Amino acid sequence: MAEINHFEYGWITPTLSYALSVLGSFLGLICASRIRTAGSGGQRLWWGLLAAWAIGGTAIWAMHFMAMLGFAVDGTRIRYDVPLTAASTIIAVVAVGIGLSIVGTGRLNAARLIIGGLFTGLGVAAMHYTGMAAMRLHGDLSYDPLRVGLSVLIAVVAATVALWLAMTVRRGLAIAASALVMGVAVNGMHFTGMSALSVHLHEERGEVTGADVTSLLIPIILAVIFGVVGLIYALLAAPTEDDRAALAYLDARHTPQQQPVAAPAPQPTPDPVGLRARPRTTLGQPGTPFPFRRRDDAGPR
Repeated sequence: MAEINHFEYGWITPTLSYALSVLGSFLGLICASRIRTAGSGGQRLWWGLLAAWAIGGTAIWAMHFMAMLGFAVDGTRIRYDVPLTAASTIIAVVAVGIGLSIVGTGRLNAARLIIGGLFTGLGVAAMHYTGMAAMRLHGDLSYDPLRVGLSVLIAVVAATVALWLAMTVRRGLAIAASALVMGVAVNGMHFTGMSALSVHLHEERGEVTGADVTSLLIPIILAVIFGVVGLIYALLAAPTEDDRAALAYLDARHTPQQQPVAAPAPQPTPDPVGLRARPRTTLGQPGTPFPFRRRDDAGPR
């Protein structure tokens, strides 16, 4: 059995892996919080994809690769199968994306949270052991079943907590604290799984095929940098709830007020016999002498 060193470069690789997991978790939680406030299905899909990439691609997979930089086995070189390594990345992003879609559609309840956490946790564990299967060295890999089961359990619990935080945490300080906790959980799952590994070297040594760490390091670092910059740009460019509220307030201020409608002028009452058109008379007014008929002197008396 070969001697395994998980910290060939000291605490540099675990520190960087923890920083990556915290950064990815922080960005992913912010993107997930935008899912709840999205106004359309397309916006929810967009923020869900960004959250899946941030958590699955940066917080989980990039952290895994960074930690593997410090992994060494005495007596053999280590190379990696590129297609399997790429497949492990896809598994992590898809698993997180499906988990977010389960808990992010409809009202959040315990059943959705458990199903989403179980699916995402199993996907994260599958990512880890797929990445381990991508290793090429002069030896056979074997795992302690108890520690493997413990690492899967940690992955499921961590994924469930992460999904719950993604759907409930809103404020910046709470998101930062949650990202720190998620970083501990992701690293704990990784190193628990790595502690289950043992390597039995081959007596006959041949050529180890695959890509070495240095050839994968530059493209992975560039992918992480561009991914993080893209996530930050998307978050800064998108309007927040406060921005939308301020825009609605300004629109309401600039909208012209409707003038009150004047009451219609009163219509005159009907006058079917034309009384209003007749000239006024002084009959019946106080002080007016009563008219009388003059007698005609020529007439009969």
